[in-house]
Amino acid sequence: MTDLPAHAGPVPLTWHRAGEYVSLTKPRIIELLLVTTVPSMLLAAGGWPGTGLLAATVVGGALVSGSAHATNMVMERDIDAAMRRTAHRPIPSGRIAPRDATVFAAVLLLVGTALMLAVAGVLAAALTVGAWVWYVGIYTWWLKRRSTQNIVIGGVAGAAPPLIGWAAVTGTVQAPALVLFAVVVLWTPTHFWALAIGTGTDYAKAGVPMLPSVQGPAAAARHGAGYAAATAVTAASLPLTGVGGVWLGVVLGVLGVVFVGSALRVVADPRPATSWRHFHTSNLYLAVLFVVVAVAALLP
Repeated sequence: MTDLPAHAGPVPLTWHRAGEYVSLTKPRIIELLLVTTVPSMLLAAGGWPGTGLLAATVVGGALVSGSAHATNMVMERDIDAAMRRTAHRPIPSGRIAPRDATVFAAVLLLVGTALMLAVAGVLAAALTVGAWVWYVGIYTWWLKRRSTQNIVIGGVAGAAPPLIGWAAVTGTVQAPALVLFAVVVLWTPTHFWALAIGTGTDYAKAGVPMLPSVQGPAAAARHGAGYAAATAVTAASLPLTGVGGVWLGVVLGVLGVVFVGSALRVVADPRPATSWRHFHTSNLYLAVLFVVVAVAALLP
């Protein structure tokens, strides 16, 4: 593990250094989490949920999520240092000390939780903190280094935003939110295994038992295609909860066919280049799916 050397005084907070701290939060993942929060809020409200509530839920969720990611980087700095894809991150490269990153993560967690409690309500705040505990405790600390199913179970944390968004609006969790939650849970393995295949031997070098490293890319691709199919079927069932109508089922079904087709191409050719294409397709699939859900929520 690489730590920063001791210094005589505080390091000044420049724009560049602030950017380093922002990178600890994994902003690109937070963007995806927010894409799954807002449509759920629109559905729960039957339209616009109110700017203040939406902003507080988005900002509070982003802060707590950023805290989880920063804590993850502290706990996995040895893994990050061993992997080509992550060795440049601020902690393994020595640009931010683990101690400083831990304090930063704690502040984000406290501020984000307080904001959620004050504006979004107890249930939304509890679900948000629960997702933090799941990601840091269940996934990062317990499963990541021990099980090939790490991302399958750990993905529950990343799937929480639809539940949080719904709870922020209604104070409850109902069927449409549960379906959207299940969609993200099922989507996560095929998405993450595509990344793992694409990075080649990185996880094996770091000693992380990611499925492609343990069972091989071909087996991981087959499992990933199964999860892609389950994701597509679950998404297409959303109209059964009273959301949208036949048109929504058709659109989600077409999106699912494209998504499953992409996963099957990795089964046929489980090389990194093909897997990277599926990884990017999976990102696009989830984003478009939730945009369609948002449109359904705003239509009369």
